[in-house]
Parts: sequence; structure tokens; C-alpha cells
Amino acid sequence: MAETRQWRLASRPSGEPTRENFELVTVARPAPESGEVLVRTLYQSVDPYMRGRMRDAESYAEPWDVGDPMRAGVVGEVIESNYEGLEPGDIVAGELLWAEHAVADGNDLRQVDPDHGPISTALGVLGMPGVTAYFGTTDVAEPKPGDTVVVSAAAGAVGSVVGQLAQLSGARVVGTAGSDEKTAWLTDELGFDAAINYETTDDLPGAVAEACPDGVDVYFDNVGGPITDAVWPLLNVRSRVAVCGQIALYNATEIPTGPRKLGKLIESRARVEGLLVYDYENRWGEALERLSRFIADDELRYREDVVEGFENAPDAFMGLFEGENIGKQLVRVAEYDG
Repeated sequence: MAETRQWRLASRPSGEPTRENFELVTVARPAPESGEVLVRTLYQSVDPYMRGRMRDAESYAEPWDVGDPMRAGVVGEVIESNYEGLEPGDIVAGELLWAEHAVADGNDLRQVDPDHGPISTALGVLGMPGVTAYFGTTDVAEPKPGDTVVVSAAAGAVGSVVGQLAQLSGARVVGTAGSDEKTAWLTDELGFDAAINYETTDDLPGAVAEACPDGVDVYFDNVGGPITDAVWPLLNVRSRVAVCGQIALYNATEIPTGPRKLGKLIESRARVEGLLVYDYENRWGEALERLSRFIADDELRYREDVVEGFENAPDAFMGLFEGENIGKQLVRVAEYDG
């Protein structure tokens, strides 16, 4: 009997996840039933929101049960199909198990055309992070020519795309990131107007104020915590805050009480709006078409940080919270021969 490996949630983390929270098991390779396909994983995504699924608490993403396989965005090759419309050899993307092989309903998969670019981009700039950035920018943040836009976690998969889309709208863009290598990438390669290394500055509020002398018209928040505290007093009248992530708080055992911020919204009449990419499920085609065009025209650049080997998937995930990646964090599970 053919076998495969999968990662399971061994225990719920308290604070930052450790290797002990993950269990690698060998199981029988599943067989697809009617309407299903068997997929060989080529690339697996790891994303900050997965930390919430490790908690035993209600959230926008259903938590995993201890002992169950974990799930991730996957790009893989169909190796067996009982679904009309997909054949062996087709490349697909979808949310599957953290596994070398997984069965999926064919209706839940999106076919990937390798001629449109590296198949890994279906998990990054042409996948969930890119689509999140697109709608978070165009529909929520709505940057305008002359605006000052601040993006936290700007060197990540979402933030790097947000900043470039804001630039294309005619805005001035300031990014925050956690290393000199990241801030150099933002300014030297992506063309951000300014970038702040929050790890090395002694005065984060002062650094943000210096980079935004005319205040902040748009804040795209991927982080929360001290960076949001530094940006908040600078919000201009009719500014927009798009709340996409709060990675600074994902490993907190208790949510700290910070400065009381709502009073600022009275003064600035700012709009604060959370966003989930799943709300735009029926509009993905629109986003992918625009993003693909920007890439083809060299108006949008991206970077991928690839960890080799399925056995290293937990390390890639934990590295997100150490700020190790630049751009989209991926795990290469198997070689693609196409």
C-alpha cells in the first residue's frame, strides 16, 4: 500500500509555537472518490493566520482539533482524478492538508497555468496574499494621488504588494519592517518612498512622524501593537485604516491594554475597517487579471522565501513570527518537472 506523510497538531501552543506542537506521521495514501482528485503537493504555504487555528477559540477560521491534520494553501499536481475537468498532470491550487499527498473535491480547486509564470506564485502574489492586498488596497484603503500611506509588515507577502499598488495610485508610501535588508529591499527595489526598521530605532513614534511630515492618510495594518500605536496619532481627517492582520499579538497569552485610541477617530473622522479575503471569493478573477498585468508590465515585483523539504514545514511557519522571511514564505515539498 502506498504511503504519504502529513503534519498533525500535536498540542495547542501557549505563546509562540514550538516543534512539540507538531507531529509528523506516515499514513496510507488516500484514494479519490467520485468528484475528487488526488494531489501531490509541490509547494505548501505557511501564513500568520494559521496561528489562530491552533487555538481552541472561535475565530474567522475554524480551529484545528488536536490530533487532526493541519491545512494550508497548496500548489500541487493531479496524479489521479475522478473529477470531470481535471486530469493527471494538471497543476491546481487550493486549501489542502499539510501533507505530501491529499484528496480534494475538484470543485474546491483552482487550475494553475504554468505558462503564466512560476507555479509557486499561485500561493503568493497570484494567490491569497496578492488577492488580499489587491482588495484591501482598492476596496478598503482606497489610496489617492498625494496620500501618505503607511504599511506595516511591508516586506511580507501582503504588505509588499499593498505598497506597490498604493504607489501605482499616486500615493507616497512608507513601510515598516524588521531588518535593514528588508527596508533596503523596500526602498531600493520596490521604490517605497521611505522605510523604517522598527527593530533598530530608539524612537518608533518619532521615526514614523519624521517619515510622515504631513500625517497619515492610509494605514494598512498587518501587525498591530507598538507600530499601530505610533501611527495612530498621525491619522489625518478622513483617513482610512485597513486592518488585515495583528501578528504582533498572535502569540500573546493575554491581549495587552494599550492607549485608548477611539477618541482619535472623533477628531480625524477616520474610517477603520477589517478585511477578509474570503469576502471577495467571487471576484478573485478580477484581482488575478489585474495583478498578472502589473507583473507583465514590470509594475509589480515580488519575492519568495522558499524553505526546502516537507519535514521543515513547522520551522517555516515558526519563522514567520521571528520575521525571517522576505516576501512570501513557502515550503517546497516536491520538484516540479513541468
